[in-house]
Amino acid sequence: MNFHEPQPVPSEPKIVRLSGTDLTNLPPPDTKRWVVSRKALVVDAVRKGLLPLADVCTRYNLSEEEIRSWMKLSERGGSRALRVTRLQDYRRKQRGEGDGARA
Repeated sequence: MNFHEPQPVPSEPKIVRLSGTDLTNLPPPDTKRWVVSRKALVVDAVRKGLLPLADVCTRYNLSEEEIRSWMKLSERGGSRALRVTRLQDYRRKQRGEGDGARA
């Protein structure tokens, strides 16, 4: 009789959340690579009112539209929705492209 090791269940990425007014966990201003955890921290800071949206845009050289899209995606699908592939899927659907189309 063979016993198989249980397969790990994919889980949501570990996200560091901001606590109180502590902004030390925010990504550095020169961030160029926006992974899920960094996006989630910025979204969290804006939602908690720790950083105004305009300040975030200036600090990270991002558009207000980009930050708002992260906020909308995280509201709908949690931090997993902030993955780049999900964002690309979302944008394709917004433009009305079919499921088979690749951008």
